[in-house]
Amino acid sequence: MKTRIIRAAGRPPAVAALLVALAVCAGDAVATTFPFGHHRRSVNDLGNQFLPFHARLWDLLHGRADGGLLLNWQSGWGTSFLPDLGTYLTSPFAPLVALFPRADLDYALYAVTVLKMAAAAAAMAFVLPRLRPAADARMRWGAGLLGAAYGLCGWALLEAVYNPMWLDGLIAFPLLCLVGVWVREGRRPLLGPLVVAVCWIANFYTAYMATLGAALVLIVTVRQWRVVLRGAVTVLLGVALASPLLVPLFLGTRYAYPGVVRDFVPAGGADLAARLMPATYGFSTPALFVATVVPVLAASLLFRRQWLWPCVVAGVALSFQFTPTHLVWHIFATPNGSPYRQTFVLTGVLVIAAWAAIADGVPDARSLLGGAGVVGALGLFALGSGEATPVGWALFGLGLVAMVAVVSPRRWTALVLAAVLVAQAAATTAWGDKERLARLDDYPAWSAADTRRAAALAEADGWPAYRTDSGRPQVTGNEPMYLGGQGGSYYSSLTPDVLTRTMAALGVGWTSRGRNLQSLDNPVTDALFAVGARWRDGRVVRTDQPPLPLVTVRPPGPAPVYGASPFSNQELLLGARVYEPPAADGACRVGTEVFFWSPDYTGKVRFGDRTVKMRGQLLKWRATLTSLGVQKVAGLRPQLPPKGEPACLDHERLRSAVDALRAQAPTSVHVTDTGIRATLRPGTTGTVVLSAPRIPGWTCDGRPATSYGGLVAAEVTAGQREISCTFRPPGLSAGLAGGGAAVLLLALWVWLDRRRRRPGPASGATPGRATPGRATPGRNHAAAEAAALHAR
Repeated sequence: MKTRIIRAAGRPPAVAALLVALAVCAGDAVATTFPFGHHRRSVNDLGNQFLPFHARLWDLLHGRADGGLLLNWQSGWGTSFLPDLGTYLTSPFAPLVALFPRADLDYALYAVTVLKMAAAAAAMAFVLPRLRPAADARMRWGAGLLGAAYGLCGWALLEAVYNPMWLDGLIAFPLLCLVGVWVREGRRPLLGPLVVAVCWIANFYTAYMATLGAALVLIVTVRQWRVVLRGAVTVLLGVALASPLLVPLFLGTRYAYPGVVRDFVPAGGADLAARLMPATYGFSTPALFVATVVPVLAASLLFRRQWLWPCVVAGVALSFQFTPTHLVWHIFATPNGSPYRQTFVLTGVLVIAAWAAIADGVPDARSLLGGAGVVGALGLFALGSGEATPVGWALFGLGLVAMVAVVSPRRWTALVLAAVLVAQAAATTAWGDKERLARLDDYPAWSAADTRRAAALAEADGWPAYRTDSGRPQVTGNEPMYLGGQGGSYYSSLTPDVLTRTMAALGVGWTSRGRNLQSLDNPVTDALFAVGARWRDGRVVRTDQPPLPLVTVRPPGPAPVYGASPFSNQELLLGARVYEPPAADGACRVGTEVFFWSPDYTGKVRFGDRTVKMRGQLLKWRATLTSLGVQKVAGLRPQLPPKGEPACLDHERLRSAVDALRAQAPTSVHVTDTGIRATLRPGTTGTVVLSAPRIPGWTCDGRPATSYGGLVAAEVTAGQREISCTFRPPGLSAGLAGGGAAVLLLALWVWLDRRRRRPGPASGATPGRATPGRATPGRNHAAAEAAALHAR
């Protein structure tokens, strides 16, 4: 009997997970999208950013990465990795990619995405009966269907499916609601904060939104300040436990290159109504779709005079449309992208409201038909929107008609509703696949060409003696992590400000308004950053001169101050003149290499039989400083736009400058996962320079590193023979201290809770042991109070 009860309780989560997997895979198959067809799945940041980061995670887990958890030597000439780890890779599901071959990471990330959506559905199906126990055991099928509807909401299918770290927030909301149940019942003082910590570590951004939603659910179901206070302490302890990751992450955002500041513009009412339907897509409107049965059930409460949850749903929806509350949802900053990233919380509250409508049994026909009428009336507002689609209208109508199965319940009611739910979600998935490809950039899956390129880069790799740059053309913004090498290209929401400004001064190109830095194919910057080999024209080529070591020594004197010309800035950082201007007729001297710089120019530049494409549109795109080729014929001039700067590189001068730096360089350089150690030549004076951006966190010999043209530097003292520079992410020490304090406070919290629960001598029970058959204190009372609140 006990086994049967356990199996029955476990059925709704399993059903919910299976329905989600079925609907998502069916939708992708209908759209012939990877992995079920030839259409690409990796759009926008999924292919450009998240897939390469998972490739680095794969390398870390297999012991193949350059650098470790704190420092990434592969990207941006050496950047902080812990904030990136916390932003993109700390989901409990992320390490599963290590089980796949590296060439199959596209498949791995797809599997993880579907698994996350299924887990969110299962979690919601598990939590609903605990938020509000079902009076009729036959209604457990409703928890499974509603859980599946949550996992298949439009936000998950259209927004989070290509931002997989957001899906951890979809899982976090029901889990945090479960923590609220424990708080309400006065149980699990240890597990509650641990669950909060896991949710915030998995993805702090959506966990913050999920926490707001779960707090609202707790407040409206208990209305006791002591319980709410206990919930607040639980959340604070959980967040504090996550502080070793969160503090460096928050400081990483502080030191990142600034994004675009946007003003919030609320969506129109017609568009909001349209997004309630399946098979719609809009980047600046909330993906409100959730299986039609959900809003109908939630609206049916109005006709039973149960106002609590309809009012909560309306309040959350209205909070999306006002700037002050919009900013609260998004940690007080309008996001650079979709402004409705909190929509999954509204979906979760709708699902909870729908569960409140059926927990006591199937609603009466009047209530259901009334709810269907309300939702149908909302749908009529979509007539004024261009986002509603014929497919969406048809499936929306089908969802309303399917409510007849609930009005006259039969054995096949659950099957009908499940079929409609899967059809709506699969159609929405397919529609989203199609629209994303039409509106967003897309990236190919790993191919045989990528395998050959990665193999060639690995064969040429000489790290740490020199760097190998993955070069151009770039498939993604994070080629070094994706294909190999230790290059300058890098794309992250946390791209350091000092890296972007330094590389812009040297002539780098970018996209994403300065957060997606491209590889700069230039002999001078190759020398400055110790590049010994790079990918170019379909093969790996070696540099003209032996590469410099990662650490060089510059003579005593002030650090360079950059100006407007990248050619002059490169010379300042190199310490030698290597460029010369074109002659009066606009032609370079024979034997020199012709370069052109025009960051805002989009178009073609011709020089002889060579044509180079440039793309610049400041501030969104910045065209890179570009080589037009070697001047082989006297008097040959490039065809240049009127705005820009040409220059002629003398390779002999560059070779002499590199030889001079090499003669003064340290005799040995040892590289670790957190820094470098270099042995200096006797009598060395001046400034030691590490060819890595001087991001906050670098120290040399125990003192904060200085900056030399944006690079890590330290002054050499008299007689110094060795220098050691170490990177430690800002905030790590404070985060570790906060996490340690949280552990102590949590231990005290658990001890006090157990002491409070321990029965006194007068009770006749053995101290420290619960009386057999005695209910958990407060549990029955809290459940009865919750039932009364739901009945209002």
